[in-house]
Amino acid sequence: MLARIAHELYWIGRQLSRAEHTARMLDGVFHADVQGRRDDPGVRLSWDALLAIMGVAQPDRTPSRDEVVQRLTLDRAYDASVASCVTQAREGARTVRDVFSAEMWEAINTFHLGLLRRDNSAALRTGPYSVYAYVKERCGLFWGVTDRTMLRDEAYAFLQAGARIEAADMVLRMLRVALPGGDDGAHHARDGQALALLQAVGGFQAFRRAVPAPPNAGPVGRFLLYERSYPDSVAASVEALHEALTEADANYRNSAPVLRLGRLQADLDFRSRAAGDGDAGVVEMLGHVQGELALVDADIAQRYFGGASLPVPRLASA
Repeated sequence: MLARIAHELYWIGRQLSRAEHTARMLDGVFHADVQGRRDDPGVRLSWDALLAIMGVAQPDRTPSRDEVVQRLTLDRAYDASVASCVTQAREGARTVRDVFSAEMWEAINTFHLGLLRRDNSAALRTGPYSVYAYVKERCGLFWGVTDRTMLRDEAYAFLQAGARIEAADMVLRMLRVALPGGDDGAHHARDGQALALLQAVGGFQAFRRAVPAPPNAGPVGRFLLYERSYPDSVAASVEALHEALTEADANYRNSAPVLRLGRLQADLDFRSRAAGDGDAGVVEMLGHVQGELALVDADIAQRYFGGASLPVPRLASA
């Protein structure tokens, strides 16, 4: 496969995964904000925390809800907004039409046009849930028709690799903001933010079924970091990324990103079984995994894309 095509597919996967996770995060924060008690502000993520998750430089003043939502959803000048990610993914899809099925192109093109036609600015002010439901549904449709209609070849592998590394990055960013390090006694705030995050990623029911513990910071952090049976956990994403690159690379035994991912998988598995690995151990592991994924991202660019520059470098920073 040409490096140019592999690079486009990788970034289509990343952009769509970023759009979906951002929409899920915003939708979950809105629900937590509505459901939380006024006298218990800890059980939610603040709006400036969302900017920190997305790597946006913090303004001098505390941003309002409307400013944050507009920036992360509809601001096409901001590369990581939902609207910008969908547009970039659609433009990339135009250049790889020969490896996309007709239904995949229709799904992503309709998604893009639907965002342009909808009066999303008004919807964000009055009923933001409809906007995020639309984004989640259209992303789900795209990945559904991809699974049913795309040939399982190198193109599919690079598309999946992009989606999985972005999913891992987004969950790590959320965890590093929701579960800050340090022993400052603010356990209630950390537990509240962990619960809000679990609801935001749609993992609350899965957590309740898999973990016989209350949704406090420690159990939630371990679940979203280590639980391979939950498809949006960091460990599951790392495993899927490893499998995708193994499928894409005929000489994967000598591939730097594949070897690094293998070591990271083993490290995650070992740490998940380590006794007494409390909140501090989870927070430390978050930084380690994000650093390793930044190196994997650079290795992928060097090995498969000829060192092509990445459109939106995000993995290198917390």
